[in-house]
Amino acid sequence: MQQFWQRLTDAFAALDPTAYVALVVVIAVLAQWIAWALKVPSILLLLVIGFFLGRLVQPDDILGRDVLFAGVNLAVGIILFEGALTLRFRDIHDLRRPVLRLSTVTVVIAWVLISASAWLVGFQLEMSVLVGAILVVTGPTVIAPILRMIRPTRRVSSLLKWEGIIVDPIGAVLAVLVFQGMLQLRSGDPLPELILALLLTLVLSLALGLGLGWIVGWLMYHHAIPDFLHGVFFVAVAVGTLVASNAIQSESGLLTVTVMGIYLGNQKKLRLRLVEEFAEHLQVLFVGALFLVLAARIAPADIIDVAPRALIFVALLVLVVRPISVVVGLIGTSVSREERALMLWMAPRGIVAAAITSVFGLQFTQAAEDRAVQAAEATGEEADALLAQAAQLFDLAEQANELVPLVFIVIVATVAIYGLGVGRLAERLHLAARSPQGVLFVGGQQWIVDTATTLNAAGITTRVVSNEFPKTAKARRVGLDTVTANILSQFAVEDMELTKFKSLIAATPADEVNATAAREFSKVLGQANVFQLTQREKPAGATGGRTNAADHLTVPICFAPPKSNNQLKELMQRGFTVRHTRLTSTFTRDDFEEMWGEELVYMFVLDDGELDVVNGRTKVPQKGVSVISLVPPQPSARPASRVDLAAHEGQGIGTA
Repeated sequence: MQQFWQRLTDAFAALDPTAYVALVVVIAVLAQWIAWALKVPSILLLLVIGFFLGRLVQPDDILGRDVLFAGVNLAVGIILFEGALTLRFRDIHDLRRPVLRLSTVTVVIAWVLISASAWLVGFQLEMSVLVGAILVVTGPTVIAPILRMIRPTRRVSSLLKWEGIIVDPIGAVLAVLVFQGMLQLRSGDPLPELILALLLTLVLSLALGLGLGWIVGWLMYHHAIPDFLHGVFFVAVAVGTLVASNAIQSESGLLTVTVMGIYLGNQKKLRLRLVEEFAEHLQVLFVGALFLVLAARIAPADIIDVAPRALIFVALLVLVVRPISVVVGLIGTSVSREERALMLWMAPRGIVAAAITSVFGLQFTQAAEDRAVQAAEATGEEADALLAQAAQLFDLAEQANELVPLVFIVIVATVAIYGLGVGRLAERLHLAARSPQGVLFVGGQQWIVDTATTLNAAGITTRVVSNEFPKTAKARRVGLDTVTANILSQFAVEDMELTKFKSLIAATPADEVNATAAREFSKVLGQANVFQLTQREKPAGATGGRTNAADHLTVPICFAPPKSNNQLKELMQRGFTVRHTRLTSTFTRDDFEEMWGEELVYMFVLDDGELDVVNGRTKVPQKGVSVISLVPPQPSARPASRVDLAAHEGQGIGTA
């Protein structure tokens, strides 16, 4: 075993930078894919793999420290810029005060409490204040995957997303200011310079972010940038702005790109969908790669040394710091008790905290080495003073290096605690559905009303959306959840709650509306869970041509055999009913099909609480599931097996 490990280590040590980067990219994507399949936070898997990878090869040895941390800074800037683009003020029209409090009062309280907690577990006061500033961030890179996994209500999602993205650069700038203050105090620089640095950072970030944002917005509005360049142009602007801002004022770039992103994201006349999708794909890749690379730099011995203090520190963060800071910060706001309870247990730390901590250790070391070089060139008292400063800076560098494993333990622990437990908590608070199975029907035809009623009776949540009030009124009279709205309206696309829904069936009289709605909602529900019905039957074998929509503009047709809206309307007029039937070993699918004949239409399969929409890919099992189907007025034949049909057949719902 030892020989195998040595060979494996030698093979990885021989990697060149190209091979190493390729390996990191592949692993980053595969890890997030596996985490999605297992329904666990991807960050946990990435960190575990990263720790293991670091035992085989160190990224510093392959890439070099300067290149590594330059890449980390650029990647973090792009991540924050992408997140800021998605922040819409309209999303928090009823939450502006809570968001403001979370970004100010809660941050200050958390900073004080985290600093006190670090001091209590044995860190020096200066380093405690620094780690407090670093860990006030909650991290959009870890919150976004958790939100995708639990799909909470719009209000909760907006609160957590805004807090994560806004506080990240605030925490980064705060940490940088504390870091600079520590350097200046140890170097004998005056305090006014620190205050001036803070003011310059704020003014520069606002001026540069808003100014460049206006220029980019003007170019976009006047179509001066071709569509195919939108994504890469925005990334180039973000990277250039980050570097330029940092060159003018150290470490101001993160705040600048965040300001620019928020400004551009809230320009109503700009269409940034292509930019957002491109940047989101980059974010997924960068987050995975950054966690792998930064975790690889942590040695097991470092983790073991700091683990006892770190576990006590994590307990204080989870049980004391977050509850107190949120409760006090949200006093007097419109946040409900349930929303506040969920906010108490949702504060995972992410890549910004990891990146900043890693960079600080390097910068303290660099500053100490610079002082040592200056001392070697000086003489007399000046040399002694510089040597003393270098010794103090080396001491800070050693302490800062202890923070790196501490922060990574905090990241792993908080992602595990919040990521694995928040879904069940949100479900108990009725703010999310752990495994949503609901069906969203677009249209108000009779077959939709009857099908939704049958699904409700089976315990499946449904909603009927139509812009025709008479149809929604009719559905509402039989007790269905309805929304009177155009499915393509801004309200439906951006504000309608989808927490409890898994599938969408678009069945309006307009085929183009159905296809567009299904493609739009696939971004939330997934392409495998959106379907449409055509208005009229498509001729057998008809593809392409001048009359049919192109394949890439449509989504799968549901039900088996597939039926058009007109065909379902005719079946309902003939007296067909929607039935819920259990298939067992004594009444199988074959018996069911024999009973109802060739006109039977399968609609849904319900298997132990899991609902699937029947489509061309569905294979209905012989037994062990329930089916919701559209059946003729009378059975065509009694099945050969002698069973009590009443025990299997649900009550028919339909019109004669």
